[in-house]
Amino acid sequence: MAWHDGTVTAPLTPPHQPNPHDPWQSPPSGSHLAPAYGSPDDPDTATELRQAAVVLVLVALAGIALGVLWLWLAPRVPLVSDGSAVFLENSEGEEAIGADGTFVLLAAVFGVLSAAAVAWRLRRGGVVVVVGLALGGVLGSLLAWRVGIWLGPSSDVVARAREVGKGVVFDAPLELHAVVVAVLVWPFVALAVHVLLTAAFGVREPEPAWVGEGWTSYYGQPGAEGPPGGGPGGPPPVPSPGSGGGSGAS
Repeated sequence: MAWHDGTVTAPLTPPHQPNPHDPWQSPPSGSHLAPAYGSPDDPDTATELRQAAVVLVLVALAGIALGVLWLWLAPRVPLVSDGSAVFLENSEGEEAIGADGTFVLLAAVFGVLSAAAVAWRLRRGGVVVVVGLALGGVLGSLLAWRVGIWLGPSSDVVARAREVGKGVVFDAPLELHAVVVAVLVWPFVALAVHVLLTAAFGVREPEPAWVGEGWTSYYGQPGAEGPPGGGPGGPPPVPSPGSGGGSGAS
């Protein structure tokens, strides 16, 4: 029996040529890689560090305004001296708690304003800018606390009582009782508001083109069965019932 009688067959694809239907082969000419994430307008690391430093300094300096407002709006605690000791004029007063509440409310307002300013001015700011905003809120709260105490009534109550005399009402020094909570209000509110504003009005990154034009023309659209006519990447055409295919009626 000779080799051409069917016992020996030659390979369909020569060994030196790649299989055109192999999905691991490189895409046809005309295709291109998907673009990288990000935008050319995004700031680099050095620019983000400078922006974060500016945000930290400006937000911290805003604490001076917070301290002045706290001193102006916080209720005063009245004291009186009988010549030998100093007492609260109203032992059931809530002025001391009111001072803490005033500071917390003002810090929350400053947190909203600072976050809105940063989100509006630096819409493409990254994580470093947000960290600068949070640290600036902490430093601003600490600065406001010290400014309010420094500009407020004297902390030497005994000397103040001797100065005003017996039976004369004077103001107690401005104090924060819940210092840790009051200092953390500004940064936490600023972070929450910044996240919400960025999610609602932040710059959207363009979606990458995962499928190139050459790849699409060769393999078809995603989800499609392939190009018509049984080309590469698609199933062979199915003959119609009336076409000749060796199964016609005799």
